[in-house]
Formats: sequence, C-alpha cells, structure tokens
Amino acid sequence: MSATSSVRPGHVMSGEMAEQPAVLRRLLAEGAAPIRAVAERIAARQPRFVLLTGRGTSDNAALYAKYLLEIQLGKPCGLTSMSTTTAYEAKPDLTDCLVIAVSQSGGSPDLVASTTTAREAGATTLAVTNNPESPLALASEFHIDVLAGPEKALPATKTYTAELLALYLFVEGLRGGDGAGAAHRLPELAEGILARHEEIRQLAARYRFAERMVLTSRGYGYPTAKEAALKLMETSYIPALSYSGADLLHGPLAMVDNVSPVIAIVTDGRGGKALQPVLDRLRDRGADLVVFGPKAQVDAASAGFVLPTDGVPEELQPILEIIPLQLLAYEVTLARGQDPDAPRALAKVTETR
Repeated sequence: MSATSSVRPGHVMSGEMAEQPAVLRRLLAEGAAPIRAVAERIAARQPRFVLLTGRGTSDNAALYAKYLLEIQLGKPCGLTSMSTTTAYEAKPDLTDCLVIAVSQSGGSPDLVASTTTAREAGATTLAVTNNPESPLALASEFHIDVLAGPEKALPATKTYTAELLALYLFVEGLRGGDGAGAAHRLPELAEGILARHEEIRQLAARYRFAERMVLTSRGYGYPTAKEAALKLMETSYIPALSYSGADLLHGPLAMVDNVSPVIAIVTDGRGGKALQPVLDRLRDRGADLVVFGPKAQVDAASAGFVLPTDGVPEELQPILEIIPLQLLAYEVTLARGQDPDAPRALAKVTETR
C-alpha cells in the first residue's frame, strides 16, 4: 500500500479542527493586547459607519462582527458589495467610515482592490487575516493577525473561530473593554465539545441520504447557521439552505415537511427566545428538527447536541456553536463516502475579481 492510499480521508480537516482550543488560547495570550492597541487607535477616529467585507467563511465572520458592532456599540453597519467598485468602478465617499476586510489568506484580488479603493475614498481600513504579509494586510492601514497557524484543509475551521474571537476582542477594544476576561473559558469549553465527537458521529447517520437540509437561527446564531450550511455544501455537496428564523417564516417554511431535515442553532439568550416561534412552527409541520443549543431545547427536538453555554455571554456562543457543526459536516461527508479534505472544484485561495 502506498503512502498516499494509507492516508485517512479527512485527516487534515480533522487535525485542524482539533487545533482550535490551542488557537483560541494563543489568540487570548498573544493577540489580545495588539488587537486592543489597534482598536484604541481606530476608536480615537470615531468612525460614523462600518462596512464589512469578506467572501465565504470570512463573510460569515464579518456578519458576526456586524451583529457585535450594531448591538454592542450601536454603530450602523453594512456588508459591502465588492462588485460596485471592482466591476462597476463606483467611487464612494467613505470619509469617517471604517472598512473591515476579513480574509483567511488575505489573497483574494477583489478584497485587495476594494480595500485599496476604500482607503483612497477616505476610509480607515482594517484587515483581519491569518497572514500579516498578505496583499490584503499590506493594502490596509491597520491589520489584525488571527494567529491560527497554517491552514491546509480546504474547508476553513480553525481560522473561522479565530476570526470570530479576534473580531470580538476588537469590538470590545473599541468600546474600551478588554474582552479577554469574558472569553477565557472558551478554549476549555471547545476541548469539551471536541471530546464529544462520538455524539456527532451518531447524529451524522441521519443525514447520510439527505437530499437537502435547512439551517436556521436568529441573532448571534445566524452567522453560525450560514457557516454550517457552507461547510455541509462544500464537503458533502448536500444543498444546505440557511435562513434567519424570521426569513424562514416569510415563505421558505412552505418547503419544510416531515422528511425535511432542519437544524436549528439556538443561542442561550435573546436570539434563542426570538427563534422560539419558529421552532414551534417547525414542530407543528412535523419537521425532523435537530437542535444545537441548551438542553431544554434539545430535549424538545427530534435530536440534538447540548451546547455548554451556561455562563457564556450570548455574543461569545457562536465560537462554540460552530465546532460541533464542523464535526457534523466532516462526519456526514465520510458517511457519504467522500473525502472532506478534497472538495471538488475548490481552491484554498479563490481568485475572485
């Protein structure tokens, strides 16, 4: 047997998922102070508006930052449409605006181009990447290194949770806080979730023959639903549709029936309470409802995974929520006879323009 054929499918993705507690510890120990320093310098400029830019997984991290900035700081925020500047050559006035570009590699040409345009248009620009020498980092006035270490698997895992934590620390810095104190339990809790891998393996069996899936959440959990759907699609190729719970009720609920798998991410807090009417409607429709959230919600569903959220602020729970869903995508892919390390038609750096 050759060395190549003896390699276990998914070993790269598995190894990088397992690194997440160490990455979170490193970011808290080595990254918190530099992030706070950047935040203080940007806060002194008093930006009136924030624009966030990203693609794929990093776009979901940017959406998480949008919730943080709007809820914690009351800052108006938007997610950019990069084609307005890269394809249509629009010339926006971004005076007194903060533009945050989030990218694992920092190498996508459209991110670099839109950030360069934003800086020329008067914006304060911040790159959040895993590569301080990347073109995006060099194009931006400020940079935050998420310190995740080299990521070789095509499905991003450790860089996503690192981006979330880095963005949380940055927003806390903008409001004059530290952030590291509230986050100090995250590495230990992440280890506990990873140790429950067998629970996820058993849960994955119900999706082996799924033809489509629906994921839903509200508030801070909505970026988790979008990221989990992305992971399922890029690894197992299952069409996975993600909706805010409110949007799900505005039409898409009609496609849910008693054979439609639905995954609900229920944050322990206001987002989870806002999702409750959606969960009730899904149960009324007889949906195969699987919940990732507090024990009471899991017990009321068809199945689920209890998240260790006691005492964890709602805004930090997405860093824990996504880990079992990463494991789920991994296990579903293996159960369907595919290799999560080798998604078809994908490259680590996507050359969008």
